[in-house]
Amino acid sequence: QDETGEERLTLTVNKGDFSRMRITGQFNLGFILATRPGGDSSGDELFIIDQHASDEKYNFERLQAETELQHQRLVQPRTLELTAVEEEIVIENLRIFEKNGFRISVDNSGEEPIGRRCKLTALPVSREVVFDTRDLEELIAMLGESPPSATSDFIPRPSKVRRLFAMRACRSSTMIGKTLTTTQMERIVRHMGTIDKPWNCPHGRPTMRHLMTLDEWDEKYNEYNQPKITNLT
Repeated sequence: QDETGEERLTLTVNKGDFSRMRITGQFNLGFILATRPGGDSSGDELFIIDQHASDEKYNFERLQAETELQHQRLVQPRTLELTAVEEEIVIENLRIFEKNGFRISVDNSGEEPIGRRCKLTALPVSREVVFDTRDLEELIAMLGESPPSATSDFIPRPSKVRRLFAMRACRSSTMIGKTLTTTQMERIVRHMGTIDKPWNCPHGRPTMRHLMTLDEWDEKYNEYNQPKITNLT
């Protein structure tokens, strides 16, 4: 029992495991049962996967990576009052600001002093969320704390944008109560191996749980189904 407990504590799942999982079936119209093949010295592992949370996380990360928010031009461009460091952050990351719906023009004429060379010409627009310059300030602070890598595809998003994407991902994802075919379940599980952090949905709900090693099930089944021997003498 001690060894079993220790094994459970040290169980790891890699994103590559999702491509090897075999679909067992659907439980309670809300969860996918899947097994991960074990190695030579261990049995198959049984997992239960939340069909909505896992599909939601895939859709959320796809929106994060691909979506460029629509924008609405300001009637009058607004000069940004920035520090020299903040201005440099903006100039070096114009594409990231554009992906988030902010349009910024830079005056390189030399007539404007450092800190006043950037003008906000458009803000992001959405039917669900209202944006303002505080969201721009949040994005500048995020980029200052964690500058994006030149080789990374990750796009920082202000908190309002993340909440907007979480809302859209939830609406477009497989719902609890929907009957799924094996092909649909396989698609959801395989997608989990293609995203950055498949372990929790955008709202923090775990996408999956480990249920047991199937060898344990066999042992318990044999234990409970042993024939009872009665002494007749």
